[in-house]
Amino acid sequence: MKVAAIVPAYNEEKTIAAVIETLLDAPCVHEIAVVSDGSTDRTAEIAQGYPVKVVQLTENVGKGGAMKVGAQETESDILLFIDADLIGLRVHHIEALVRPVINEEADMSVGIFEDGRLATDLAQKIAPFLSGQRAIKRELFENIPELEHTRYGIEVALSRYAEEHNTRVSMVELYDVSQVMKEEKRGFVKGFCARMKMYWEIVKSAKM
Repeated sequence: MKVAAIVPAYNEEKTIAAVIETLLDAPCVHEIAVVSDGSTDRTAEIAQGYPVKVVQLTENVGKGGAMKVGAQETESDILLFIDADLIGLRVHHIEALVRPVINEEADMSVGIFEDGRLATDLAQKIAPFLSGQRAIKRELFENIPELEHTRYGIEVALSRYAEEHNTRVSMVELYDVSQVMKEEKRGFVKGFCARMKMYWEIVKSAKM
């Protein structure tokens, strides 16, 4: 089975290059699509400097919509979703995420940060179902309705569907991986507001 890596990105010019380079180095990845979700910085420009497919959305449609667009732009049997703001991502992390699905041991894998940074590690230990690092069979992803409307609630929608349909899910520890927090990207006030908006979208999705 072939693997398509999809990277939804909104204003991630500082970290997108490292994420793409790691994916390009991974032998198990056959396609890479970066979806710039209405970015106003150099995210798309930087991505275009690599041999990957770059989709530029003129408006911000949210993470769920960007992920669905990326899926539609690829053809592989397995979809690997990777956040654009990861720190410490290595090829062996990619291989560990896709292995359970390629080997037919799971229909979906979920990556959990371990020994990265306290804040991001703790957040994922409390709510592992919110992890954006996942490998999933295309047929399963395409069966989940209205993902394009979930925005940041996409991970809740994926996890809920998996639970309701008795989907085989494998939890994969990603050692030394973490994320840049919104407060670090945008400053405390703007970052905090962005985080509250994200939480609201997650809560709204959970109630759907």
